[in-house]
Amino acid sequence: MADVVAAGKNPEILFWVGCAGSYDARAQKVSIAFCKILNKAGIEYAILGKEESCTGDPARRAGNEFVFQMTALQNIETLNMYKVKKIVCTCPHCFNTLKNEYPALGGNYEVIHHTQFLQQLMEEGKISVQGGAFSGKKVTYHDSCYIGRVNGIYEVPRQLLEKLDNQLVEMERGKERGLCCGAGGAQMFKEDEPGDKRINIERTEEALDTGAEIIAANCPFCITMLQDGVKAKEKQDSVMVYDLSHRQ
Repeated sequence: MADVVAAGKNPEILFWVGCAGSYDARAQKVSIAFCKILNKAGIEYAILGKEESCTGDPARRAGNEFVFQMTALQNIETLNMYKVKKIVCTCPHCFNTLKNEYPALGGNYEVIHHTQFLQQLMEEGKISVQGGAFSGKKVTYHDSCYIGRVNGIYEVPRQLLEKLDNQLVEMERGKERGLCCGAGGAQMFKEDEPGDKRINIERTEEALDTGAEIIAANCPFCITMLQDGVKAKEKQDSVMVYDLSHRQ
């Protein structure tokens, strides 16, 4: 963003890459895939690069409000300095925090998740999809908590999937009744509490029960937890876990 603004340009969107999208090897592939789509669609965009820090979501969920507000205010100062108006996120945690929690601290932006943005690009005719390698395959979709129950976005991801020539099958618990992957609430960063079964195993079993060959998700945390679940069930050779942007 610093380079773009210095060149006198005003990008249409800021792509908020997020911690996972920057540092996690699997999520980096999603960041690259989404950038390829933006380039293909001719969208002018920029990233903050080294000026981007964590939104503070894990700190707030873990109960450290002081660290959250410090981090958030620093980000808001940077975003407002560049007069950012529209932000697109590939991470539902970043999306929810920027959209619903930053306004109280002075950060007011139009924030959309990449599934919504992909839908907009398709409606405008800037991108199109074909079944390709996924034609005829069974796909099940996992509703991440912060896109699903928290923000009520259920149909857009499914509409994207239905544009591919495959069979979309629903899990027993989906949409408003969707089950967490087990990573939310900062659980991703701590040890399991005592119990009979890990949540991601429970959710993976529901996905495998559909007979799907592909599990589609829209969150780097969900993808990690579901992939771990598939490996625990020794199904990694027959069942793939993809982000929606990898399927476009």
